[in-house]
Amino acid sequence: MTQRDVEGSAGSRRPERGRNVLAGAFLGLGAVAMMDEVLFHQILHWHHFYDKSTTSAGLVSDGLFHAFSWFATVAGFYLVVMSVRDGKLWVRALLGGFVTGVGAFQLYDGLVQHKLFGLHQIRYEVDLLPYDLTWNILAGALLVVGLTIIASTYRQASPSVASQ
Repeated sequence: MTQRDVEGSAGSRRPERGRNVLAGAFLGLGAVAMMDEVLFHQILHWHHFYDKSTTSAGLVSDGLFHAFSWFATVAGFYLVVMSVRDGKLWVRALLGGFVTGVGAFQLYDGLVQHKLFGLHQIRYEVDLLPYDLTWNILAGALLVVGLTIIASTYRQASPSVASQ
């Protein structure tokens, strides 16, 4: 397989933007969910996915959250493999999807799970404002960067080595 095959070419082997963006989004969701679960839940012990019950319930919720992160990761890798197999991998669209997935997950986590539903907070017994601002501003910035990368693929007729 040549570099041109991996990046796609004109005609029937033209990369599929949607599949590459979706693959990246799944990989981004899976990666950030795993990072969140390992770092904040397991290593730092700041919270569980669900903190409104017993420690045992929190651990079960963490296990389900971890399973979600693996399913998202496997789905993302499956879509990447299918794109490579079909000669339709578009790295820029994949990267845009990845960064968008990371930002979207973090923003959803920070606004919906932390604030709207109150499933858990980033930390307990500290002033949450600096944590919330950092978490949500970073998430919003990642979301904007990811969407900008995806938008740049619409101005690009087909990928080339220089634009990857």
